[in-house]
Amino acid sequence: MQLFYNPNITETTKDFSFDKEESRHIVKVLRKSSGDTLHITNGNGWLFTAEVTIPDIKKCVVKIVSKTLQPKRHYNLLLAVAPTKMNDRYEWFLEKATEIGVDTITPIICAHSERKIIKTDRFEKILQSATKQSLNCYLPKLNDAMSFKDFLNQKHKGDLFIAHCEKTDRKSLKQVLKPKTDIMILIGPEGDFSVKEIETAIQNKFIPVTLGNTRLRTETAAIVACHSVAFINE
Repeated sequence: MQLFYNPNITETTKDFSFDKEESRHIVKVLRKSSGDTLHITNGNGWLFTAEVTIPDIKKCVVKIVSKTLQPKRHYNLLLAVAPTKMNDRYEWFLEKATEIGVDTITPIICAHSERKIIKTDRFEKILQSATKQSLNCYLPKLNDAMSFKDFLNQKHKGDLFIAHCEKTDRKSLKQVLKPKTDIMILIGPEGDFSVKEIETAIQNKFIPVTLGNTRLRTETAAIVACHSVAFINE
């Protein structure tokens, strides 16, 4: 099954037309014609089955023939991850985390962050592409980048963790994770969180954790954390 994404379709939509880029892909690449079936999601859990009515390469029109609200996972995962120096590494993290299972991603600017300006337009496209590829009907939410301090000043729920490399008292993330629980995990930049940031997070009830015995890159650490949560919930 190939999944298409469009946020404008709702459970009351009866007919829908794709934009020029998607229409060309459907008609010229996939060679869809009248009566052929397409599957579409709006990223909010709905899976729509549609039938092509007008296979035009500039404006492909379909009619919705059925819809199903897909069940959500029984946990909610928020990853707050510092931007990497190389943008493509962060994009890789976004893609893989979406495939594995994440609900919300917040880029956080930390004391040791080398990249402080974030452009999210391309990030959003990567999330959409990964959502379609993994046949997931829930598109992860990408928040605007914010400072570490501003992030901590927000209200947070669930189990809170901060992964860092300082040789202090830390618990193994895999040992403290609980299934069917809302979880938030902070992942720092290449230079790790500062000592002050770690102390502030702990004061805000974040539990310091380790992700293993080796020092991981930011994007690798984020994926390890994401997979650990998915694994404990299998």
